[in-house]
Amino acid sequence: MEFLRPATWDEALAVKAEYPTALPISGGTDVMVEMNFDVHRPSAILDLNRITELSQWEITGDVVKLGASVPYSRIIDELSGPLPGLALAAHTVGSPQIRNRGGVGGNLGAASPAGDSHPALLAAGRDVFVEVASVRGTRMIAIDDFYVGVKRNSMEQDELIRAVHIPVADGPQQFSKIGTRNAMVIAVCAFGFALHPKNGTVGTGIGSAAPTPRRAVEAEEYLQGVLAERGLWESGDLLGTEVIQKFGELVKAAASPIDDVRGTADYRRHALAVMARRTLTWTWNDYSKQIRSAA
Repeated sequence: MEFLRPATWDEALAVKAEYPTALPISGGTDVMVEMNFDVHRPSAILDLNRITELSQWEITGDVVKLGASVPYSRIIDELSGPLPGLALAAHTVGSPQIRNRGGVGGNLGAASPAGDSHPALLAAGRDVFVEVASVRGTRMIAIDDFYVGVKRNSMEQDELIRAVHIPVADGPQQFSKIGTRNAMVIAVCAFGFALHPKNGTVGTGIGSAAPTPRRAVEAEEYLQGVLAERGLWESGDLLGTEVIQKFGELVKAAASPIDDVRGTADYRRHALAVMARRTLTWTWNDYSKQIRSAA
């Protein structure tokens, strides 16, 4: 096994072009586990830890450019305001040691349907883009187009993830996850939810309950219609039990889970309905308080 350690981004792209099967590593929280258990033995490792720009973030206008290697612990400490949903998801990742090493770039590269950041990224809106690059150039992949199969993404073999571009939250966001314990656990299922009052939309993200992370599109469209028709974006009035219940059922219907060692398909569907109702209630309560305070 070759160990490749570029010092700059351009050098990393050149190395990846020369060794397209080289496995990128930064936090190593997934890669090293697989290697230790001999699940995966790549021909080469591409260590990106010397490339400091991957561990930086910036806000330009109303968009956060999040470097691929910014660890979850810093997302929690530094970005809970502009990216509240992702920060909440980061709280549920592994242990403190894992959160100090792992980042969103690794989660995206692995493309596991159980990755904790995926539901939050989907819920953050359709203007979330993954910036990938190779010696051939840079391209922006919409988050909805990024996941193409079980642990498969839409990147080419010679590309690396540089950053994720995420709109600054303009409304409350939430994240919920079911697992056997709080730390060091893969999600049985997870759900991200966000309100986007500026454009009158809502965002959802389902994790660990389908071959890929996905939205509950019909649930989004239903809730958006209710909020617009009843003038609730302006009033912040109660949604009503019927609306919350139907939203949960539509989220449940959007999943296509399997039975595995972590849980049954039926349990996952039930849990998603419960999480959808709860996150909607929490988020709407926060939004209603903001409306009343502004008035």
